[in-house]
Amino acid sequence: MSSDALFTPSLSTELMTVTVSDRAWLAAMLEVEAALAQVESRVGLIPGHAAEGIVAHCRVDEFDVAQLGKAAVRSANPVIPLVNALRAAVPKEAAPYVHRGATSQDVLDTAMMLIARRGLDLVIGDLGRAAAAAAALADQHRSTVMAARTLLQQALPTTFGLKAAGWLNAIVEARLELIRVRRTRLAVQFGGAAGTLAALSDRGLEVARALAIELELPEPVMPWHSARARVVELASMLGIAAGVAGKVALDVVLLAQTEVSEVNERAGPGRGASSTMPQKHNPVESIEILAAVRGVNASVATLQAAMVGEHERAAGAWQAEWPAFAETLRLAAGAVSRLASLLTGLEIDRERMRRNLDLTGGAIMAEHVVMMLGERIDRVMARALVDAAVASAASSGRPFKDVLGADPAITAQLNAAELAAGLDPAGYLGASSQLIDRALEAYARAGGDR
Repeated sequence: MSSDALFTPSLSTELMTVTVSDRAWLAAMLEVEAALAQVESRVGLIPGHAAEGIVAHCRVDEFDVAQLGKAAVRSANPVIPLVNALRAAVPKEAAPYVHRGATSQDVLDTAMMLIARRGLDLVIGDLGRAAAAAAALADQHRSTVMAARTLLQQALPTTFGLKAAGWLNAIVEARLELIRVRRTRLAVQFGGAAGTLAALSDRGLEVARALAIELELPEPVMPWHSARARVVELASMLGIAAGVAGKVALDVVLLAQTEVSEVNERAGPGRGASSTMPQKHNPVESIEILAAVRGVNASVATLQAAMVGEHERAAGAWQAEWPAFAETLRLAAGAVSRLASLLTGLEIDRERMRRNLDLTGGAIMAEHVVMMLGERIDRVMARALVDAAVASAASSGRPFKDVLGADPAITAQLNAAELAAGLDPAGYLGASSQLIDRALEAYARAGGDR
């Protein structure tokens, strides 16, 4: 994918676009070939001078990425033309030792793990920034009362701080899972032509162990050329991280609607502008996050499907992984990076939140009134009285609070002061503040934004 394409880079980041580029894949494959030569020399399988000659030519600039890509079409993978080109580049006496005991999948899968490690570091870092921004919002707005919405309808009062704390907790959990995957699920792949390491006789496991150490990747129990769970787990965790970003973005899009207008993305010259309507301020970061999430979903599904492969080397499924894997990293990075930016610059309208709470004339507090009445009369009767008041307010257009105050069956149980207190949204927030504290404490235990 060219870095100057019109559409695709806009959904990623510059750093991730470079990290999963064709040049980066080539560099990672060459890193594996160089490491293999070094460890095989170290254990005495190939001459030291041969290893030196191989390592000296494992440089990206010595190879034509585009030409290798064209040649890869003839062999259904890029390692074969790369190995041929590397053998042609190294000193003649070193050529027979290039790629010794390895197969194309060893090189490509291990290169994938190296790219994953670098890509995960970027995503984990941006999740840390997003978590820090969400934590600040949760703490700053723990008393900012707003309407909670279920099925897109006003339900009960909540606080924006609690909403942000929910975002925070989801971000922290996604970040911890990616850290776990980075530490425990990346692994070197080295099994030879069919997973037996037969070409290296009794030295195969020794080379695999040394290669893992050299590349600073865990050594798996067995070669995983036909067991693709670690690839799918990695992609799935990236999908979850992107999904977390998508959840926040969708909340912001809905809260930024003109008729709601409780939050907005930060303004700036030309930011969120329409091509024809000067008044528009579109939530562009949220929109791009949601677009990226849809792409991640498709790529993760491709990787999931690729788990089903034939015997010791899949025909087509393995090949389908490479672009899908790169796309998952690319788009997840775009979603998470924009999430951090979105939360950092989010503008909160406290007054609009309060006005929207009053849209139903107090009906948002109907549950609280039922609870209060239920402490003095039969709870079923309490619910019936409040249901009747809600229906009367809706049909007559009168404020719910006025209907309550005019119902003698209700005022016989709750006086005016009690009704006023019962209709105050700030008085019916339950454990919101404690839940915010718990989210902030969990964030601190997870290491904050480190």
